[in-house]
Formats: sequence, structure tokens, C-alpha cells
Amino acid sequence: MTKQTPLLHYKQIGTGKHIVLIHGLFGSLENLNMVAKPLAENYCVTSVDVRNHGDSFHASSMQYPELAQDIINLLDHLHIDTCLLLGHSMGGKIAIQVALEHPERVIKLIVADIAPVSYPPHHLKIIEGLQAIDLSRVTKRKDADTQLAAYVDNVGMRQFLLRNLAIDSHGKFAFKCSLDDISLCYAHIMKANQLAANKMPYPGQTLFIKGGDSDYILPEHKKAIAALLPNAKAKIIQGTGHWLHAEKTIAFNKVVADFISTDS
Repeated sequence: MTKQTPLLHYKQIGTGKHIVLIHGLFGSLENLNMVAKPLAENYCVTSVDVRNHGDSFHASSMQYPELAQDIINLLDHLHIDTCLLLGHSMGGKIAIQVALEHPERVIKLIVADIAPVSYPPHHLKIIEGLQAIDLSRVTKRKDADTQLAAYVDNVGMRQFLLRNLAIDSHGKFAFKCSLDDISLCYAHIMKANQLAANKMPYPGQTLFIKGGDSDYILPEHKKAIAALLPNAKAKIIQGTGHWLHAEKTIAFNKVVADFISTDS
């Protein structure tokens, strides 16, 4: 008998048409709370922890077809036949893969500041820094921040990364995310989305939301986007970077709401 993959940890709020939110690398479902809460006034919003993140299970593989299947397994468990999908960064790639492999399940697709292309490794110093933290010397979050500062000089980034620290059952600080598995799988996380040989491009309406100051979506990515998502359009939110949903929450939520509510 084939062993069943555990279900992703999730949080569900609101009622109505289903929307699923997928966070990015080193994040958790809490990262998209500022998107989930206003959407829950009109929709049923399911936020997930990706495998090796938050309170979800740990695994030594993170290829996009597997990450997409994790979402499908959860949808099946929750009896969600169709939904709108919104993913940020790595979560955007997961959302794209779900749409490519199960287009009949995805009503519309929203991809926040990522393209379905390969990216050069640019988190290696972060991974090294997180793995270098000596948790035996951490009695408060500031202790971890001081150690991480030798590797990551951006205060906001360190605060984001250290949200992964939590008090364990022994009263000690520990990482909720699986640093070792993420490090092991990092090369796969940086890879492009792939269309399976027996699949067609996703025909549904797709919106890419780009941070005006971010370089994650570039003009040279247009061809790759069109090949996989021919019904895609883009919206740029000026004055914001990769964390556009946190930096320009009101503008981001308006773009999302407008796209969801229109039939064109």
C-alpha cells in the first residue's frame, strides 16, 4: 500500500467562494494574514503552511509537482472542488504548478512577484546564517537576531526569518521550519515551473502582481509566462519591493479584490 502524504497545516476563515493562499520561502500562513482577513469578509479563505514550513510536516523533497500535490490533497480533504489560488514568491510557483496540473480545480490564479522561471541561488547566506544560530545561547529572540546579523544585515529580513523561532515543549527556542530539508531542497525551489508532457498551458485568467522596485519579474520573463499561462496579465504596484502585500497592503488587496470580482 502506498504511504499517504500527511496533510498540510491550514487555517480557514470566512464563508463563500473558496480562495487558497500560499506563502513564500521561510514564511508561514501568518504572512498572508493581512490579505486573508479582508478577503474573509466575502469568501472562504484557506491559508496553508507549505511542507517544511510553519506547522506542516517535514520532508526531504520539495519539487514543485510534489508541492502542488500537497495543495490538491488538502483541497480533496476539505471537499473543495474549485478555488481561486493566490501565491507569493515560492507560493506563486506552487500555485502555478497546481493550475498547470489541475486546471479544472483553479477558477483564477494570482501570482505575487514571481515568474515561472529558474532563479540564481540568492538565499545561501540566509540559510547559512540560520543554520549557524546556536540555539543553546538563545534565551530571547534578540539573542538569535544578534547572531543572524553577522549573515543578514537587513533588520526587517531578520525579523521575518526569526518568526520561525518558537518555544518548544521543553521551554527552549527551536525552529518550526525544517532548515535542513529546505537547504537540501533549495536547488529545486529555485527551478522553473515545468509543464508535464501530457498537459496543456493553463487557460484560466491569471494575474501577476509585481512590486515596482522588485526584480523578480522582468521583461525577459514574458515569453516563459505566455508559454505556460497564455491568459495572463500583469499589474505593477509602484513604490514597493518583493514583499508588496506587506509594504502596500491596501493597494495589493484592492488589486486582488478587483481581479477576483471581475468576469472579464
